[in-house]
Amino acid sequence: MSDIIRSQVEDALKGYQDPYLNTDLFSAGAVKDIQIDGSQVTVELLLHYPSEYLKNGICQMLQFAIENVEGVESAKVNLDWQVEPHKAHENLSNIQNVKNIIAVASGKGGVGKSTTAVNLALALAADGARVGLLDADIYGPSLGMMLGVAEGTRPDTEQEKFFKPVMAQGIQSMSMAYLITDKTPMVWRGPMVSGALQQLITQTLWDDLDYLVVDMPPGTGDIQLTLSQKVPVSASVVVTTPQDIALLDAKKGIEMFNKVNIPVLGVIENMSMHICSNCGHAEHIFGEGGADKISQEFNTELLGSLPLSKYIREQADAGLPVVVDDPDSEVAMMYRHTARSMAAKLSVMASNVVPDIQITDD
Repeated sequence: MSDIIRSQVEDALKGYQDPYLNTDLFSAGAVKDIQIDGSQVTVELLLHYPSEYLKNGICQMLQFAIENVEGVESAKVNLDWQVEPHKAHENLSNIQNVKNIIAVASGKGGVGKSTTAVNLALALAADGARVGLLDADIYGPSLGMMLGVAEGTRPDTEQEKFFKPVMAQGIQSMSMAYLITDKTPMVWRGPMVSGALQQLITQTLWDDLDYLVVDMPPGTGDIQLTLSQKVPVSASVVVTTPQDIALLDAKKGIEMFNKVNIPVLGVIENMSMHICSNCGHAEHIFGEGGADKISQEFNTELLGSLPLSKYIREQADAGLPVVVDDPDSEVAMMYRHTARSMAAKLSVMASNVVPDIQITDD
């Protein structure tokens, strides 16, 4: 095959824009090999975010595009994916068997952060990733209930020092809820809480994770600082609602991560609209466009918008998150789209060494 035909094959590949990387596969570095044997073409692709759900469709589209090139009789496109490790602070030791740690945070409570974190973790797993979920809300752990873990479940231990994560809905999980009863209040001061969080992360025997999703408590206090100073977090996302007061606190959350040099992958707008179950009318009862505005203000992205839905709440309360219990539903697909956007953004994040964290009073 001539060089002209080869260039046409490359042009056919460049005609596909990855919807999550927002670029063509050559620019993304995903084209690993092009083999031309007479009138047959074989292409090898490698993406760096979980793509199990997408890969057959991508391969079929590219195969069709290449076979439309003059002189090509048959084409074969193979796509694989592999998650690479990133961390914001090179001076912090890695957590064994964990490639990436993503903190899911909010500036205030009541915005649906925990529900979002659980469904994001399950969405990453649905796309083929190995995922762990850590409940960092020491005072009010809710992860066990949302994952349908039976009350009284306790993690197995090893060497009387390490915890084995509790498997739930296909992901590894750890929570203070597994170590106490639901009637035990955590009457602890800040240093004790920070120490407990660090132990939960470092003394859990995570098993070969692509992502550890950390459901943070709301606010910008001790636990958030402990996580940023002591744990090699890769990046963060901030969950908010369109309500003005929630957006104000979301800005504080973004500013906090900026101050401790942890990249913010983007903002997730929860309860963005309510869709009437009777007539289908959509109404922005908490406001509209606020998360998009603060994304632009802080030079980040709006990763996804999720509806205010009684169904999402009922599924979470029942321990059957919508991504697992109703994977083909529109809401589940929204979570999966948001999780892919998050993972793709992390995959292209520059792994530059950043300065040591400096916390000041200003």
